[in-house]
Amino acid sequence: MRLIVGLGNPGDKYTKTKHNAGFWVIDELVRRSENAVEKKQCQAVLIQCSINGEKVLLAKPQTFMNLSGHAVSEIINYYHDRLDDLLVIHDDLDLPVGKLRFKAGGSAGGHNGIKSIIAQLNSNDFDHLKIGIGKTGSAVDYVLSPFYGEDLEKINAAVIKAADGVECWLKEGLAKAMNKFN
Repeated sequence: MRLIVGLGNPGDKYTKTKHNAGFWVIDELVRRSENAVEKKQCQAVLIQCSINGEKVLLAKPQTFMNLSGHAVSEIINYYHDRLDDLLVIHDDLDLPVGKLRFKAGGSAGGHNGIKSIIAQLNSNDFDHLKIGIGKTGSAVDYVLSPFYGEDLEKINAAVIKAADGVECWLKEGLAKAMNKFN
């Protein structure tokens, strides 16, 4: 079973903040899925479902962003998933608002949620889908603020496109997803 993790912060206070872009894509995938069953386990909201006929496990860690690795490692250990079946969806300050980038492995690029996952898994050998949120001012204040106006329209369109990209990743693999969506 493939594991798709969207990163964000739990709680109503953070629902609309830029750091929750990964959660928004998971929500869109759930909306598109079939036979979705949700439960809370492994410090995460887990949704077992089918997307275009393929069984997947969608996850929204309920740890805060900087501790995402704790939930992800618990999920991996419990479900015996392989890292080559893992896709982590997260925001990226270095990409313009709405820009998508699939990536194989690599560094955390300054993202504390990804740093935590790499540290807990003792590996960076998993796929990423980065969602550009742009950057102005202090990074901490910026990622914990909502989108407005034109940027909100761009990010809403990017969430739909990211879900399309995940479906491509599931069906055709990372290389095809990179070619179509980067």
